[in-house]
Amino acid sequence: MNLQNLLHWIYVAGMAIGALHFWSLSRNPRGVPQHEYLVAIFIPIWSGLAYMAMAIDQGKVEAAGQVAHYARYIDWIVTTPLLLLALSWTAMQFTKKDWTLIGFLMSTQVVVVTSGLIADLSERNWVRYLWYICGVFAFLIVLWGIWSPLRAKTRTQGTELSNLYDKLVTYFTVFWIGYPIVWIIGPSGFGWINQTMDTFLFCLLPFFSKVGFSFLDLHGLRNLQDSRQTTGDRFVENTFQFVENITSFGKSQRQSSRRRV
Repeated sequence: MNLQNLLHWIYVAGMAIGALHFWSLSRNPRGVPQHEYLVAIFIPIWSGLAYMAMAIDQGKVEAAGQVAHYARYIDWIVTTPLLLLALSWTAMQFTKKDWTLIGFLMSTQVVVVTSGLIADLSERNWVRYLWYICGVFAFLIVLWGIWSPLRAKTRTQGTELSNLYDKLVTYFTVFWIGYPIVWIIGPSGFGWINQTMDTFLFCLLPFFSKVGFSFLDLHGLRNLQDSRQTTGDRFVENTFQFVENITSFGKSQRQSSRRRV
């Protein structure tokens, strides 16, 4: 077994553990709707199956002198819109769901993933980068959607939900920005990193984007709905507090620098 296959198997194990954890949380939902647990469970199951295909040397094809892992895109075209659905449900937790906005975000994300797949399979470099740019443009629209109209939905539902969403969307954005960056510096783009490092990063990013996000999201919602906390709930609360402290420190440092100037 080579290192890339090992990394894929480790990822599969991580997805299985994540799915089992979310299933265990669903046994005691603590006010969080069961459909949110269902989506959180399905995401790592689907992703784990896609990565299992790559672990057994399926889901890959030679294209333009490099290996295109189309199984990744089979994963992403399902799971990334579902992650946006989960984020949207959190943003509209205590209000009527805006399915037009949710559908817009999910369908735009399908464009992002499809553009990436076509780029990866393109033989001519200029065509490859053209599709990549199309995907990045669609991705920027998704970022605008979650930071502007979706974030605005939280402002009418109380400070606690609004604060939770702000922390989640920041976490969400940091990891999702990593995808186009790794793609362009990897074998599919400029080739600044080799295939093994590309595989490692495309295991690391999805793990934290999927299991990590759903962990923070579900436990954060459970903390809102019920004051009784489990160890996981307290861990999430402490994590958010740590991030908030770092953010506050950064803001105070910038303000001090402006005053000195």
